[in-house]
Amino acid sequence: MLGTIRAFWNDQRGIAMILVAIMLPVLVGFALLAIDMSRAYGLHNDLQKGVDALALATAAELDGRSDSITRANLAASTLLTEQKTKFSTVGDHTLALSDVTIRYLTGIPASDDTRLDASGVDSNGVTWASTDPKAVSFSLVTVNASGLTDGAGAFATIFPASFIGSNDTMDIRPQAVAGFKQSICETVPLFMCNPFETKDPSTSKTIQQAFASGDTYGREFRILKAGNTPGPGNFGLLDNNLTSLRDAIAMGTAGTCYSRDAITTKTGVTLGSVNTGLNTRFDLYSGSLSKNMKDWAYRPSSNVRKGQKTGCTKYDPVVDDTALPLPPGTNYVDANGMSDKIAAQNFWTSYWSVNHGTAYPNVPSATNPTGSKTAPASRYDVYQYEISKGLVGDKSKAPTKETGTPSCYKGENPTPDPDRRLLNMAIVDCYANTAKINGHIAIKPDGYASVFVNTPIQKQDNTKDPDDPSAGEKPISLEIVDVDGGFANNTLLDKAFRNEAQLYR
Repeated sequence: MLGTIRAFWNDQRGIAMILVAIMLPVLVGFALLAIDMSRAYGLHNDLQKGVDALALATAAELDGRSDSITRANLAASTLLTEQKTKFSTVGDHTLALSDVTIRYLTGIPASDDTRLDASGVDSNGVTWASTDPKAVSFSLVTVNASGLTDGAGAFATIFPASFIGSNDTMDIRPQAVAGFKQSICETVPLFMCNPFETKDPSTSKTIQQAFASGDTYGREFRILKAGNTPGPGNFGLLDNNLTSLRDAIAMGTAGTCYSRDAITTKTGVTLGSVNTGLNTRFDLYSGSLSKNMKDWAYRPSSNVRKGQKTGCTKYDPVVDDTALPLPPGTNYVDANGMSDKIAAQNFWTSYWSVNHGTAYPNVPSATNPTGSKTAPASRYDVYQYEISKGLVGDKSKAPTKETGTPSCYKGENPTPDPDRRLLNMAIVDCYANTAKINGHIAIKPDGYASVFVNTPIQKQDNTKDPDDPSAGEKPISLEIVDVDGGFANNTLLDKAFRNEAQLYR
């Protein structure tokens, strides 16, 4: 008996079966865990693509207008209604708005290590979420942890984790942050100091606020090169990718795109290059630019009436009032760089009778941002009226007999659209950014404006050669026609800005 027991004890036959029986649950458990992790990874990957797309779609609408959040929510519901991808473990479940939380943010933490929760509060307790449609520029999309059969955040595991005191579900909460980004490509490499900025921030206006209230309409703005203390009435240069500043201004492109939120200034303003480039738009080709008289990129405007009898190389206005340029503003204030607004219809009496030989027809105020049609027309309104009514060829009084039709340019006929006397230009709060302007640091512009060039730029000493840098310049005379942002007429935004959505997290 004892021998039988000893033999049984020492017998190793069938030991593998015992070990297999013991290890089988462990092996099956690891296999189920591997399958669950693979399923979880696949689901997370699919959900992440979904929330990425949702974040991009909603962020693309956050352009600072008053209805941006409304449009973003519509984009979210449209995207989720039209997509057919199924996310579920039991039955089919299409991802829906109830499965995600969307918050709109004014900004995001500087470090990616700073976590954002679904409500838009970061791990440092800072709240980034806002309901102001003009302030938000980021979209935060988070998948809710609510179960895939009812929502989209948790899914049931195959591994029976409840046997070891855990849950039979796994939370999957992918998150994405996308932001709205604007850039402008068709713009000259110039910036203009905000004429409505004051040294007291409480009394300053943004260019958008001034435009919306009608403060810009009909005013003449004059800008000269910014010095060491730039302010209203000054302009400066931006970094650009073109070798020739003159050509960049003549063609109307900086050779690069500028971010809506960051531009870098540049010193070394060469006034001769600025005025020579701008004056091509008036059919004036100084110095070596005479070789470009047939080049479409250097074409003039379709209406170049400027109060000059003859000449293709420099601006030399007549002094006998037999031809008149668009008139300057009244009560010009040098400290603000602007004149009064046009106050009455008789402002245009002399200009119209001299250049067209008839009574002024009370041109409508077509571009008035307030919507008023009874205010006196701006210079841009009159200029456009001349084009639309076929009056560009009218001759002014003898002996000048000037017309607005280009005569020096020898290329294909210029077209009224795009308008060559309109320039897209950055507007900068120069008082607030004096150190940055002089230090070539990236700064955020106050905005962008579409400006109309009223007259060519003239040398103070007009007897000298137009390319002579020793001759002083007169200021650039402008009107502001449109601005970017929610208060605009939307001509600048629609034609010049490139709207992009970008993933940040």
